[in-house]
Amino acid sequence: MADYSIISDISAYVVKTLRDRMCPEPIPSPNNIDVSSPTEQDVDYILGLYLYDIAEELELTTSSLIKAGATRLMKAPKPYALYYMLFINGSSQMGLKAHDIQKIIGRAAQVVNDGNVIEPRVIQPWLESDEAPIVITPARMPLDEKVRVWSAINKPYQVSLFYRVSPVLLSSEIVVDPPRVTEAAFNLEVG
Repeated sequence: MADYSIISDISAYVVKTLRDRMCPEPIPSPNNIDVSSPTEQDVDYILGLYLYDIAEELELTTSSLIKAGATRLMKAPKPYALYYMLFINGSSQMGLKAHDIQKIIGRAAQVVNDGNVIEPRVIQPWLESDEAPIVITPARMPLDEKVRVWSAINKPYQVSLFYRVSPVLLSSEIVVDPPRVTEAAFNLEVG
């Protein structure tokens, strides 16, 4: 099961994919793409990836225990959905024109859509069992919800891409030793 760093690992994976596929065209350097918040000042990147919400996937939640090794049990992992915004850094010193911004946003959408399935073992190679793939889908949000996200960080709305990433399974550290069998009863019937 994925460790607590899965959220950070997903962010790093998405940024690496964008850097690999968007540089040197339309973005000149991999350093111009970063995990960041639109509120950060005096940073010189062009494309930012901002994690703005994390929500438990209640319809996928189970309260059962799962097998951990030969004789132990542990709490089942909690599934989460991560909500990301890809945005152009308005304080970048690159002097981007509207045409450049549209090219960057279009290419970013293309790259994310083409690589929208992440195998958990790719980002956390030590995983012992196969897990469901993590899927990146466009977050279906009306414009007023997008404006609300920007308003929450005290920034004026700008064209940006919004994505939902799920299921992200976050493991538990709680291991339960099942009670030992102390008595067994068998019935034999002669037929």
